[in-house]
Amino acid sequence: MKFLQQREVAIVSFAETPLMRRGEKSAVELAADVLQELLQPLGLQPKDVNGLALTMAQSELGDPFWSNLVAETLGITPSWMQIADMGGASFIANIARASAAIFAGMCDVVACMAADAPTRQFLMRPAGYRQEFADSVGYSGPPMVFGLLSSAYDAKYKLPLDALAKLAIAQRDGALLNPLACETFKKPLTVDDYLNSRMIADPIRMLDCVMRCDGGNGVVLMSTQKAQSLGIQTRVYPTAYREISNFDAQQTIEDITVSGFSQVGPQALADVKMKASDIHMLHAYDDFLIAVLLQLEQIGFCKPGESGTFIQKTDISYKGMLPINTGGGQISAGQPGLANGGVNCVEAVRQLMGQAGARQVKQPRNAMVTGIGAMQYARNWATSAVMILEGDHHG
Repeated sequence: MKFLQQREVAIVSFAETPLMRRGEKSAVELAADVLQELLQPLGLQPKDVNGLALTMAQSELGDPFWSNLVAETLGITPSWMQIADMGGASFIANIARASAAIFAGMCDVVACMAADAPTRQFLMRPAGYRQEFADSVGYSGPPMVFGLLSSAYDAKYKLPLDALAKLAIAQRDGALLNPLACETFKKPLTVDDYLNSRMIADPIRMLDCVMRCDGGNGVVLMSTQKAQSLGIQTRVYPTAYREISNFDAQQTIEDITVSGFSQVGPQALADVKMKASDIHMLHAYDDFLIAVLLQLEQIGFCKPGESGTFIQKTDISYKGMLPINTGGGQISAGQPGLANGGVNCVEAVRQLMGQAGARQVKQPRNAMVTGIGAMQYARNWATSAVMILEGDHHG
C-alpha cells in the first residue's frame, strides 16, 4: 500500500464509549453513540458518510446481515461497505481497506466502527477454534492456547515473571488515568497482586488475561484533500500497513511461539524507512500479556528471548521511552467483545491528536498499532497485523 506513504488518506476523528460490564445498550445502540461522537466535531451528519467498515459482534452473530442493519439504523447510505472477521486484527485491517477504497474513489468519508455487548448477550460458541479437535481433549478457548504458547516460551527462554508483572502494572496505571476504562479495573496493581492472581491455564494467571465487557469505538477517514477543504487541521495518517493470515501454513517452523509478526513487523517498518527504535508508542494487541512479549521480540524491539530484559530496562509508562498501551490496553481497560481491536487503535489516535489528558505522551510523532486474530489449533494465532500511524497537527 505505497499510497499510504504519500499521506493521501487521513483519520480525522475518533470516538469511544465507556467500557462496562452488563450495560443496558445493545451493540447497535453503542454503534449509534460512536457515530454521533465521531461526526459531531466534524460538523457532519450520517448522510455525509458514504463508506462503512464494521467488525463482527459476539452479541449479534445470529444476524447474517449485521452491516446492513447498522447502516439502516444509523441512517448511512454506503457506496462501499465491508465487515471483517479477523478478530482483534479487524479494526486496523478495516482502516487499511477503507484507505484503499477512498484512494480508489469508491467513497470519500468512511466510518470504521466496532461495537459489541457480549456481557448483555453472547451468541458465540466459545469452546474452540477447531471444536472437532479441541473439545475432546479439553483444549478449550484462548486461555488454553496462550497457556500452551507460554509453556513453549518458558521451555525455551524461561518466562520473565518480573517483566510480565511490570507490564501488567504499567497498563493498570494507564487505566487509572483513563475515564473510559471499565470500573472493575479502577484500583492499583502490585507485583504481589500479579504473582498471586489465580492460575487459570498454567502458566497463565488471571491477570495475564483480558476481561470481556461491552463497548464501542471508531474512527472517521477521508482523503487529505477533503479534510483540508473542510478545514480539519488535526489529522493522523496511516502510513504503513501489513498483515498476514495462516502464517507458516505448511507448519515448517517447529517453534509455535513464532508468529506472523516476524514477517509483517519488519515489513511495515521498512515501508516507512524506520527501525523499531524510531517508534514513539506501541499500542500492542494484548488479549494476553505474553502476546506483547512475543510482538516486542518478533517486530524487532529486542532479540528473541530478551523481551523480559527489554521491559525491565525500559520505561513503558506514558512518560517513558516506549509507552505501551497507555490507556490500559485491553488487559486493564476491558475487551469489548469483537470490538477489541479498536481499543488500542483509538488510544493511539487520541495520543497523536494530543487529547489523552492526564496520560498524554509528550509530543508523539508516531505510533505502532497491532492486531491479532483467531487462535488456531496447537499453533500460533491466525492473523498478525501491523499499522504505523503518524501525526500532523499543523494542517
